[in-house]
Amino acid sequence: MDHLDFIEAYSIYILREAFNKFDRLVMLWSLGKDSNVMLWLAKKAFFGHIPCPVVFCDTGKKFPDMYSFQKKYTKNWNLNFIRQECPPIEEIDPTLTVSVRSAARKTEALKRLIHELELQAVIVGIRRDEESTRAKERIFSPRGENAEWNFRDQPPEFWDHFMTKLLPGNHIRIHPLLHWTELDIWLYIQRESIPVVPLYFAHNGKRYRSLGDMDITKPVTSNADTIEKIIAELLVTKIAERSGRMMDYETEDAFELLRSAGYM
Repeated sequence: MDHLDFIEAYSIYILREAFNKFDRLVMLWSLGKDSNVMLWLAKKAFFGHIPCPVVFCDTGKKFPDMYSFQKKYTKNWNLNFIRQECPPIEEIDPTLTVSVRSAARKTEALKRLIHELELQAVIVGIRRDEESTRAKERIFSPRGENAEWNFRDQPPEFWDHFMTKLLPGNHIRIHPLLHWTELDIWLYIQRESIPVVPLYFAHNGKRYRSLGDMDITKPVTSNADTIEKIIAELLVTKIAERSGRMMDYETEDAFELLRSAGYM
C-alpha cells in the first residue's frame, strides 16, 4: 500500500465504524474539496451508495459556482440531500465579530437540525492541519447538549477504540479526514478524478484555497489552473490554507470560541 491507499483505507474504516455504531447520523457537505473527498470515500465504503442523509447548511451567500456544483452532484451521486436553511443574521449574537457572526449562522442551523432529527452523530470533513484548534480534535469527538465541544477534555483513542457512548441529548462528531493534509486531498482528487468547484483553479492570477461565503472569503494570488499545478504550488508555498478566510484575522481566539460553541 502507498500513502494514499493507507489513509483511504483508514478513512473507510472510520466511516464503516460510524455506520455500525449509530442509527441516526448525517454527513455534512460544505461543497468544498475536503467534503467532496469525504463523500467519495463514503461511496467507496458502501459500494457506490451513501446510506445516510447529506446535509448542506445554506447561508444563502455561497458562490454561484458552488450552488451549481451542489445541484449537479446531488443528482449525479444520487444523494439523500437535506438543505438546512441558516437563521438570519439578526438571530445571532451581535457582540460577535462580523465574520464569526456570519459563520455562527451555520452553527445554529446545525444545532437545530440535530435537535429536530434527534441525531446521534454528525460526520464532518475537517483536517488537523487546516487550523490549530482542529489539531485538538479526536476522530470520534463528543459534543454536549447544546453541541458544545470541551477541547480540554477529549477522550483517548488508543488502538482505534473510539468513543461511542452517548449521554442524553449529546451527539458525536466523526472526522474521517482528520489524518489527511491539504496535499493529500489534492493528490487523492488527482488520482481518483474527483470533481471539485472550479473556483479552486486560478483565473486571472487568483484562486481560492478554501471556500466559504462570498463576503468573508477571499482568493489568493496563484497561477495554478490545473490539479498538477496546485500540487506543485503546495509543495513550496508558505501561505496558510485559510489565509482567505476573514474570520481568522479578526481575533486570535475567534475560531476556537466558535468551534467550542458547536461550529464544524
